[in-house]
Amino acid sequence: MEPDSTGQSPSGKFSDRHHGRSSGSSQKSSIKSRYKPLYFRFWFWLLVGFGGGLAALSSVWLSIEGSLPPANELLATVRSQTLTIAAGDGTILQQQGPATREPLKIEQIPKPLVQAFIASEDRRFYQHRGFDRQGIFRAVWANLRSANLVEGGSTITQQLARILFLNQERSLWRKLKEIRVAMKIEENLSKDQILERYLNSVYLGQGAYGVADAAWVYFSKSVNQLTLSEMATIAGLAPAPNFYSPTVNKSAAIGRRNMVLQRMQEDGVIHASEAMAAKNAPLTVKTSSPKRLQAKASYFTTYIQRELPKYVPADVLKAGGLTVETSLNPKWQQAAEAVVLKTVTENGKWQRFGQAALVAIDPRNGEVRAMVGGTDFGKHQFNRATQAQRQPGSTFKGFVYTAAIASGLSPYKQYLDSPFKVDGYEPKNFSERFRGEMSMRDALAASINVVAVKVLMDVGFDPTIKLAQSMGIKSPLIPAYSLALGSAEVNLLELSSAYGSLATGGMHTEAHGIRRIRDRSGNIIYDAKFTSRRVLDPDSAAIATWMLRNVITAGTGGAAALVDRSVAGKTGTSDKARDLWFVGYIPQLVTGVWLGNDNNQPTAGSSSTAAYAWNRFMVQAVEGMEVEKFAALPNLDNRKPTIKRQPVKPRRISIGKITDQNSEGGSLRQGENSENYQPTRRRRRRDRQSQLRGSLWRSRLQRQTPADPQRYNRLMDRLRQNRIPRQPTLDSDQ
Repeated sequence: MEPDSTGQSPSGKFSDRHHGRSSGSSQKSSIKSRYKPLYFRFWFWLLVGFGGGLAALSSVWLSIEGSLPPANELLATVRSQTLTIAAGDGTILQQQGPATREPLKIEQIPKPLVQAFIASEDRRFYQHRGFDRQGIFRAVWANLRSANLVEGGSTITQQLARILFLNQERSLWRKLKEIRVAMKIEENLSKDQILERYLNSVYLGQGAYGVADAAWVYFSKSVNQLTLSEMATIAGLAPAPNFYSPTVNKSAAIGRRNMVLQRMQEDGVIHASEAMAAKNAPLTVKTSSPKRLQAKASYFTTYIQRELPKYVPADVLKAGGLTVETSLNPKWQQAAEAVVLKTVTENGKWQRFGQAALVAIDPRNGEVRAMVGGTDFGKHQFNRATQAQRQPGSTFKGFVYTAAIASGLSPYKQYLDSPFKVDGYEPKNFSERFRGEMSMRDALAASINVVAVKVLMDVGFDPTIKLAQSMGIKSPLIPAYSLALGSAEVNLLELSSAYGSLATGGMHTEAHGIRRIRDRSGNIIYDAKFTSRRVLDPDSAAIATWMLRNVITAGTGGAAALVDRSVAGKTGTSDKARDLWFVGYIPQLVTGVWLGNDNNQPTAGSSSTAAYAWNRFMVQAVEGMEVEKFAALPNLDNRKPTIKRQPVKPRRISIGKITDQNSEGGSLRQGENSENYQPTRRRRRRDRQSQLRGSLWRSRLQRQTPADPQRYNRLMDRLRQNRIPRQPTLDSDQ
């Protein structure tokens, strides 16, 4: 081909043009490659992936941190969903939920038992800080080699975290939380504190929580009585309590025990000879039911549970983990339960009552020291000390006469005991006989109903009711003449508490049984701070106590007398002897007793039986107690009243005469005019015969004109003597 005018062949032009296009294209692709979007670049996605992972990890970490318990809760010593009620000396009365009955200090747990758990569960316990990577790898390798689960990967601290704060869910999320909680526990507690909490809370099968429970459940021993073989057996239960239980799978339990002993030998905590002896020892099991299922003072603990909502918010109560410290005296409680049971057993059948209740209160601070609500909580959970509303009978007279004294009346003020009717209401004495003129003091001692109503009328309904309520009566009191005789229903706890206001010289503190409530960490969330308040002036309280002491020394409460100290109190019997009462006190303790039937059927007993039951209890309660005297009797002259009388203005009053038929004649046996007197059938038949003979003698004498007046008087004296029963010897149970 010939060259053109430019001196280049056509093919050369074509080649140059082609080369130019190729060069331009490569330049454009180079430019495009330099400016391609970031999402086409590898390092971009690498950064995105790293950043996203970091954000995700941060989110997970923050989520875990946000779900962890607060630092103060890491000091928890018990599980949630538990309730422990303890007596005043720390004795456990009742437990609900998964809690140990005998929490031990680390110093109380034998060292070989601690070492056995470390060898079994966490051999690097003292080296790690809650999470042990080496332990996990070692456990995985050991389990793979044995083709069985022989070693766990969780540390003791992780197990404690799971027990106290988490659940048994099997998930990665729970495991991460477990590790983090374990790390925080290690930051806040010492190793000994961690061990103590763990050994008191780990579940070891058969309802046993903690090593003390396990020692009792499997071997009926305390921890300090266990042999090395038994300690290794208990330590081996932790991974699978039901599988390794010696009561379920003895061969597996022996194999696990021997493995724990071998590890203890390898760790150098026991010698080879000790390990061999323990391995060769027979595994003898002696089972007992868990102590946490045993409840003491059940009526009292039920009362405490009813009181809890007053002092603890509902959400806190629902979460549980609470320990309630109460005021109960275990020794007195045991004595009270024995007295109640003995009284019903010995006297209930022939006096026809089937139940009893007793309450003892320290009047100086209002603490309930003993409470028995019945004879058998297993059959009858109804608490007759706090839930039964009953007519108090003559025990209410204590408030009537106290109001009279506080209003300025003298205890020697005279009232006429005679047939009496006011506005259609006719009070009658128990014997339906009358004594004539008598002082308030004597009327209270003999429990004369007619005089009590008259005293109430002189003082007034409102002053009497207000005083009784301020002294501790919470039940409604109806202003009626029958109020003087105890027609308004009350319960034993409030009645006893109200009498306590006299024991303290007029100061009243509300009755209560809870001293403190602690949360899972041992922090006090409620501390009882009941303050005493004056409800009665000291002089009136001293005079009222002096009058109630006369009830014991010369009245219806003689069965309650104590040998070494003065007692004040009052008996009471409701209509047809349905309720038999005695409430008495010394300066340090007030105790109330009730006897009766749940169906409100009449009894054939007397309130002397209640007074004697009171005596039986108090004789034991005052052992070793200092003798304190009541306040001295103040000057009775020119006293200033502290409450204002509001005398009742009746519409109609009828006063009858005392006749030979209704007069005591001053010779009746002691107590026959009171609610304590219960004549037997033979006595009633003899009285009717005497009355018949007396009527015949009287008619014959009236038909004759006596020549000798002295002879007539002698005959009348003989007649009275025939009508009057001989003075009985007081039986201590009546």
